[in-house]
Amino acid sequence: MTADDSFDRLEDDNYPAYTMGRAAEMLGTTQSFLRAIGEARLITPLRSPGGHRRYSRYQLRIAARARELVDHGTPIEAACRIIILEDQLEEAQRINAEYRRTAPPHTADI
Repeated sequence: MTADDSFDRLEDDNYPAYTMGRAAEMLGTTQSFLRAIGEARLITPLRSPGGHRRYSRYQLRIAARARELVDHGTPIEAACRIIILEDQLEEAQRINAEYRRTAPPHTADI
């Protein structure tokens, strides 16, 4: 792998580029918060060859949303569930929109 390949991977939202410490620092939270949302199965960080947690930018956006809810008084388990349900709703709406776009027009029974 060349240095250029490494830089290209940093543009990938799913590339686990951030250590737990760096992720917590970027979010202004603690490492225990990141562990807690992992235990609640909101995000599953990848592991380095040495077993250390690594986070992607996509995961950091999800963690930031969880932190926002928790900061406003939502218990962490509830915040994680809200985010999971929001994600499921968004996916269902996307599927429905795609179905409406591709479905043949409905004709009334005669």
